[in-house]
Amino acid sequence: MLYENLLTLRKLHHYSQEKVAEEIGVSRQALAKWETGETTPDISNCMALAKLYEVSLDDLVQFSQEERGIPIPPKGKHLFGAVTVGEKGQIVIPKKAREIFGIKPGNKLLVLGDEAQGIAIIKAEFMMNFMREVKNIMPGKEESGEEI
Repeated sequence: MLYENLLTLRKLHHYSQEKVAEEIGVSRQALAKWETGETTPDISNCMALAKLYEVSLDDLVQFSQEERGIPIPPKGKHLFGAVTVGEKGQIVIPKKAREIFGIKPGNKLLVLGDEAQGIAIIKAEFMMNFMREVKNIMPGKEESGEEI
C-alpha cells in the first residue's frame, strides 16, 4: 500500500524523484526503493512525505487505492463510502464519519441542498453558533437603522 501511494502521489503532483528527494532531504535512490516497496521510509520521512503531498499520515500509510478505486484524498477530505437510503429516506452515517465529526445519538443535523452541488449535512449546533457570530458582527439596528 505505502509504496503504491508514494508512486501515485508523486505522479499526481507531477514531481520527479529528484524533486521529492530534495524536498524531504533524502537520496533519489532511497525514494526509488520506497516506491518499489524494496524498503520502507521511517516515520519522520513518512511525515515529511505526507506534508509534501498534503495528505494525512494515516492515509499515506494505510489508504488502499485498489480497494476504494480512487486515489488518496487531500488532508481533511474524506470518502466514507456509499450509504443506502431507506424507504423513509433514512441513512446510516458511517462510524468513522461519526467519530471524526463527533456526531452522537440525539444530535440535530441540518440538511442543506444545492441542485448543482448536492446535499450537505452539518450539525445544527454549528449553524446556530455561526448565526450568533454573524449577528454579533453586524451593526445593531440603532447604528444602521435596519432590523437584523
